Amino acid sequence: MTTELRRLRNYIGGEFKDAADGRTTEVVNPATGEAYATAPLSGQADVDAAMAAAAAAFPGWRDTTPAERQKALLKIADAFEARADELVAAESENTGKPLGLTASEELPPMVDQIRFFAGAARLLEGRSAGEYMEGLTSIVRREPVGVCAQVAPWNYPMMMAVWKFAPAIAAGNTVVLKPSDTTPASTVLMAEIIDSVLPKGVFNVVCGDRETGKAMVEHSTPAMASITGSVRAGMQVAESASKDVKRVHLELGGKAPVVVFEDADLAKAVEDIAVAGYFNAGQDCTAATRVLVHESIHDEFVAALAKAASDTKTGQPDDEDVLYGPLNNPNQLKQVAGFIERLPAHAKVEAGGHQVGEKGYFYAPTVVSGLKQDDEIIQNEVFGPVITVQSFTDESQALEYANGVEFALASSVWTKNHGRAMRMSKNLDFGCVWINTHIPLVAEMPHGGFKKSGYGKDLSAYGFEDYTRIKHVMTSLDG
Repeated sequence: MTTELRRLRNYIGGEFKDAADGRTTEVVNPATGEAYATAPLSGQADVDAAMAAAAAAFPGWRDTTPAERQKALLKIADAFEARADELVAAESENTGKPLGLTASEELPPMVDQIRFFAGAARLLEGRSAGEYMEGLTSIVRREPVGVCAQVAPWNYPMMMAVWKFAPAIAAGNTVVLKPSDTTPASTVLMAEIIDSVLPKGVFNVVCGDRETGKAMVEHSTPAMASITGSVRAGMQVAESASKDVKRVHLELGGKAPVVVFEDADLAKAVEDIAVAGYFNAGQDCTAATRVLVHESIHDEFVAALAKAASDTKTGQPDDEDVLYGPLNNPNQLKQVAGFIERLPAHAKVEAGGHQVGEKGYFYAPTVVSGLKQDDEIIQNEVFGPVITVQSFTDESQALEYANGVEFALASSVWTKNHGRAMRMSKNLDFGCVWINTHIPLVAEMPHGGFKKSGYGKDLSAYGFEDYTRIKHVMTSLDG
């Protein structure tokens, strides 16, 4: 018996539509490896239609008051909260994530973030008006940039969509958003919910693959392109956007160092690092996957972390005991397994290192020790449930190892020494430094990195301001 697949559609100008040429792609549940839906494989005609809808809606949305935009976003947050069970179910089917953890750890922050940006809409800041030249008054206007082309990733499809559209819409922009081709279901459901709140064309969803995203970024209409994805994708977006000097917002890869000194609370560090490394199957740019441990506690730490890994469970979404679900797709499973298969002879797999089960794309919580700074698995992003451990001798070497990668998104320091914590936070070349914790985010604080982790900020007033432009207006006092 063949099960009929659910049909997902684009959301363009307030209407749900198939791709203009009828092309589709199958959407697979990574917990089962089986297709459950089809989604449009959108082409140039669909991108053109979405951009035209967003452009037509922009003047009206731009001219709404901050209070009106706030009210709309608060309605969206309330509506998401009211339909939380549907959103969680769609996200779990998208990604294979545990239902309970998605409901408790992702939906509430996502709703809170929308409410934060609703408030931010009414709190734009700038220099006070004044006579900086005799007889002339200067004022600063902060305006929306226009149509925003946004590409969201597959690791947090719902939450990353919020990080994209909420600040853009709060600032008065209109949006064309493309979810990943492997995880479009929750974004399409969000469009269905948003439909009753926003004017037609303010928010548009175009499903498709890499070529669809490329067509969006290269389109002449958007004033800004924003992507969360791989370094390679970010470089391609920056290059494409440069041809007509679009603004670009990039949140790319990470390789977070987790620096554990000899005076750290070892039990707490192990427990928290295991959660921060394995949550969401390690498919997080900020995941605690590259641990640097002082030589005096290295062996004890590795043994404790290997025990924590063996106690960590992965499995189906409805299993309440699991910490994480499957990897997102077969290619990601192959990538993670490949890192382990190519380990150098001096490395040692302390726990895991293998696929779990015959159905879906599950990988065991893994710990690898004995590594050197120039090893592939240290320098490159694994994006899976793999925690590496290196040993260091002193603070100077810890900093050298921590900063010695091309990524610079997030990091953490574990110590009871306040001065050391402050020195490390100053010298770690990363956009975020946690002290005696790893991975918490709040809407009020910025998230974004340096170096090959990209530029621009998500969340916070800084993220909101990224979606605005500044205009100087000067007027003569003589009439």
